[in-house]
Formats: sequence, C-alpha cells, structure tokens
Amino acid sequence: MSINNISFILHKPQLSENIGACARAIKNFSFQKLILVSPKPIFPNDKILATSVGAKNIINKAQCFSNIEKSLKNIDIVIATSARFRNKNVKHLQLEDLKKINYKKKIAFLFGSESSGLSNDEISYSNYTLQIPTNPDFKSLNLSHSLIIIAQYVSRIINSNATYFKKSNKIKSASKKDIIAMANLCIQNLEEVNFFKSKEKKPIMLENLRNIFYRMDLSTKEIRILSGVFASLGKKR
Repeated sequence: MSINNISFILHKPQLSENIGACARAIKNFSFQKLILVSPKPIFPNDKILATSVGAKNIINKAQCFSNIEKSLKNIDIVIATSARFRNKNVKHLQLEDLKKINYKKKIAFLFGSESSGLSNDEISYSNYTLQIPTNPDFKSLNLSHSLIIIAQYVSRIINSNATYFKKSNKIKSASKKDIIAMANLCIQNLEEVNFFKSKEKKPIMLENLRNIFYRMDLSTKEIRILSGVFASLGKKR
C-alpha cells in the first residue's frame, strides 16, 4: 500500500481559498496528488498559493483537466463523496468501509463544488459513494474539512500495515482508462444504430450505462472480451 496511489479530485471548485486549503490538507497527511476539473478561479493564482501555506509544491504539481472523464484516465477506483444518499445502484460506503479498499490500486476521492456537490451524472463515473457521518440536521461540511477527514482516515489505514484485501495475483484488474475506452466503444456502437432515439432521455441513459460499467470490478481479460463483443457487433452492421 502506498500514499502515491491516492489522488484527490476537486470537481469544479469555486473558491481559491478552498483549493489552497485542500492542498494543505493533502500535505498534512503526506499525500501528494491533487487533481482539478474545470476550476472556476484561474489556476494557479496568488490566493490559492497563499492559502496553501507550506503546500505550494502540491499546487505546483497539481493536474488540471477540462472534464471529469479525462481526469480518470490513470485511476482504477473512484470514490465519490456526497452528503446526500443517492437512490442509485451504486455501492455506498461509510468511513469504516474504507478499510476494505485495495490500496495497491490507484484510488481517487472525488469531491463536488462547494455550492452543489456532485450531480448524479458525475457520480455515475464512480465505483462507490462515501458519506461522512455528521449531524443529520446539518450536513454542511466545508470542502477542505471533508477532504481532511478522509485524508486522515485513509492515512491511518495505509500506515497501519494491515492487509484488508486479498485477491489472486493472477487476476489483473482493469484500469479506469480501459473501462472508459470499453464504455465509449459500446456507446459509439449504440449511437450508430440510433439507440438513443429520445434526446431528452439520452443523458440519463448514458448515466445508467456508466453506473453499470464503472461499479463493476472488471479484470483486463473481461475488458478485452467485452470490447471484442462490442467491436464485433459494430462490424455485423
């Protein structure tokens, strides 16, 4: 298990101060990887660097992407944080369930914007959702506060040297990049046969497809089989 396998993704953060504070929280627990998706402020800027205090190296090394799909190309497992229960077929985690995650894989914790959090569409890219236990009558946590709670908990798990996850070494799990490529191949073939006839229903249909593919713990072999199936179906036309 390694801290280098852990990334923290801020999706559309709105305030420079929160970005800087998140970088500081990441470094507090010896993590290194900060990823931003479509930040509202110019990144980086003086306010972000000032708020990060001694974590300017985290800001300087941070990656910035234009959309969520691009940010996940090198990630194996995505855990989306949410204060609201989602009525979706996605595995829901509590903090203690993080002990069951395989930290030999590349893990990303996904955080939504300060004003609206994560939409169902954005959550559809995740393998799990995670809810931090709070006062049920007041669930409003600052972005950096949410991140530091998770960072501290994961740091403790990794540093405990305990093994919670065992899997055959012969089975190689597919990367998020492989799953995205397979899903896009499937969607491309569906587009070509006019599967998405209703423009109004298409977004929710795509969201449901991602929910199916991204929550599955597929192996590289299974990805090759499914990709071959989708490619063959395309040729049959």
